[in-house]
Amino acid sequence: MAGHTADDHPHGADRLCEAGDRVYSRAVRRGRVPRSDAEPVPCLLELALLHPDPDDMDWLVPTAPQEVMTRLLRGVYDDVSASQRRMGAAVAAVERYAGLAPSVVAGAGEGTAIRVLDGLSRIQAAMDEATEACTTEVLTVQPGGIRPEHELTEGLHRALALRGRGVRMRDLYTHVARHGQGLLNYLELMGGSVQARTLDEVIDRLILFDRTVAFVPANADRTLALELRHPALVEYLVTVFERLWRLAIPLTAPLPDTGIEGISHREQSIAALLAEGHQDAVIAERLGISVRTCRAHIARLSETLGAASRTQLGVRIAQVGLDGRAAVPAVPSVTLPGQESRTAR
Repeated sequence: MAGHTADDHPHGADRLCEAGDRVYSRAVRRGRVPRSDAEPVPCLLELALLHPDPDDMDWLVPTAPQEVMTRLLRGVYDDVSASQRRMGAAVAAVERYAGLAPSVVAGAGEGTAIRVLDGLSRIQAAMDEATEACTTEVLTVQPGGIRPEHELTEGLHRALALRGRGVRMRDLYTHVARHGQGLLNYLELMGGSVQARTLDEVIDRLILFDRTVAFVPANADRTLALELRHPALVEYLVTVFERLWRLAIPLTAPLPDTGIEGISHREQSIAALLAEGHQDAVIAERLGISVRTCRAHIARLSETLGAASRTQLGVRIAQVGLDGRAAVPAVPSVTLPGQESRTAR
């Protein structure tokens, strides 16, 4: 059909138009489609979801769905990472400005867009007030590893009060939290009122009530917190949460296989952070594990990939694609143990 251009379909591959979805689905089912089928939906070629069949240029074959998903998730992850950095800068700026005029902040009224809550008792009181006013939804991000029992118990009264009013709750944790029996007991107690998902790593602690008020820590030991009611800032935090939620895996679903024998999902995450140049302590903190556990995983990675040094481990990680990039061809000097070299003799 003539007259169609890519501009007629201004969307990404994650939100195909109806016609594009039908053609791509047909191509995946049948293995290929005639080129004429794709003429009304040029977006499929523009987004590289279809490409010419080298054996017959009048036909188009689909890009593997797994490859499409990897490409999309990498793009979304980059967006989320950039959002995390911007949010960190925004919180740092708020702390700096709050320190410039402590008397103004301390005397602010209840309707102030940003309040500094000093001390655990004041933080708990503000959280209780927000809980009482909440009517529809609570979104939380809980960093770190396995949730201690006292932390779960501490907020249980608020969670039960919210459940009693029919408030929906969504919680984000790191993958490590899956191993905590306390969290599993808490979710069982809360029933269907709480949905939980996990990621390799998340942003710092965040609690959002009804998309109108947010709480974030203001220092490392969490004895200071910021209560945020500025609509633009709260909406920004909601956007960050929703993007993380989209990337996260439901707590009841298994973690995806790495596709590399002998390497676990957690070791894949560690490998990606090693490739970025992070030290063991930083990797451990971001993934919610101890430094000792982190180093044990690194040792297993080195053994599995046949690396004799930290530098060689970085090379191996890049070769098998554990750094998040496409795997590079191996050469005889760096062939993995147990694999035959594919280099031409």
